Amino acid sequence: MTDRDPAVAAAVRGELRLLDPEVRASPELVGALLHPEFHEFGASGRHWDRVSIIAALAGATDREAAPIVASGMKGVRLAPDVVHLTFETEHNGSRAHRSSLWRHTSGGWLLYFHQATPFAP
Repeated sequence: MTDRDPAVAAAVRGELRLLDPEVRASPELVGALLHPEFHEFGASGRHWDRVSIIAALAGATDREAAPIVASGMKGVRLAPDVVHLTFETEHNGSRAHRSSLWRHTSGGWLLYFHQATPFAP
């Protein structure tokens, strides 16, 4: 991991913000972290675009559920304006391998692509 790379550090900060329940509950805060062309293949198998994920997070009713816990986060800069992160999450007994691509834009580092693959412990 190139953890001393400021680009990787910025992507990690953004990723951790997206796991924060207060951020997830705010369409404005989530939207500020997502690239205009964002898309995701979720752990459910569903394909999400920027509009649909913002709406789903804003409408979530499990705000009192256990927090999403991330572990093993690693990052590498793939290009001057692209960082790849990999990590695992655990939430309410469900675990997933995760992969994110962050792109640098005039507005800063934004999440461009995310994929979650469920796995059993």
